[in-house]
Amino acid sequence: MAGQALNLWKDWRLHGIVLAIVIVTELIGTHGITVGPGVILLLPMLYAVIIGLILYFTPVVKEKQSKNAETLVFLSVALLIAKFGVQAGPAMPEIIAAGPAFILQEFGNLGTIFLALPLAIFLGIKRESIGMTHSIAREANLALITDKYGLSSAEGRGVMAMYIFGTVFGSIFMGLLSGFLATVTPLHPLSFAMATGIGSGSMAAAALGPLVAAFPEMKETLTAFSGVSNLISSVTGLYMSIFIGLPLTVKLYEVMTKKKNNQKQDSKGV
Repeated sequence: MAGQALNLWKDWRLHGIVLAIVIVTELIGTHGITVGPGVILLLPMLYAVIIGLILYFTPVVKEKQSKNAETLVFLSVALLIAKFGVQAGPAMPEIIAAGPAFILQEFGNLGTIFLALPLAIFLGIKRESIGMTHSIAREANLALITDKYGLSSAEGRGVMAMYIFGTVFGSIFMGLLSGFLATVTPLHPLSFAMATGIGSGSMAAAALGPLVAAFPEMKETLTAFSGVSNLISSVTGLYMSIFIGLPLTVKLYEVMTKKKNNQKQDSKGV
């Protein structure tokens, strides 16, 4: 195990590629695109994800670098979460004041089921939609569906599809959406900082960047709220999926598909 860890840090090709991407993206800098009353902020992290994705399909990145990068990403996210935790300390009074909102935020995450599941069924997706829509589909949710249905099941294929999609496009989506909504809506910036905490360190960081850029005077507080929110979602998200999210999705799927099948039978009878 120690030898494998040492080999990760000795992958100088990977470190060189990452360093080159960082230099290029920092040279590009931050740019804003005005869309109506809002602004979409394009940050270096967004460029890094896109450039890394492009390089993955070129000979520059080989299979070895791809596998090593996956492990090192988890290590870097661990450092990010540690930073969030340290910065949460000075903002503890504000965090305590917002206590009920933090406790109830996970119920808000369940709201996406009522939007995503009907849309998936409308598009003709079968039981894959259960795995796709019951949660954000990160590692814990992947394990939950695998344990209950098996990874080769329809539900397993659904959660795996969203896991891959979130890995590739999640940070891009969150980064673009966060900056735009924060500047176009009248909601308080702290509400958006809390909303960045969805149980994914990389997505939370991508969503936090535009908020800090848009409200630099609130940097410390925004970072603290985002970190605590993401920590709470990471800890409670799995239990929320086990006891509420997944059963709710399965029940809604059964009700909606039964109603859809009855409507088809009625139309054929006519």
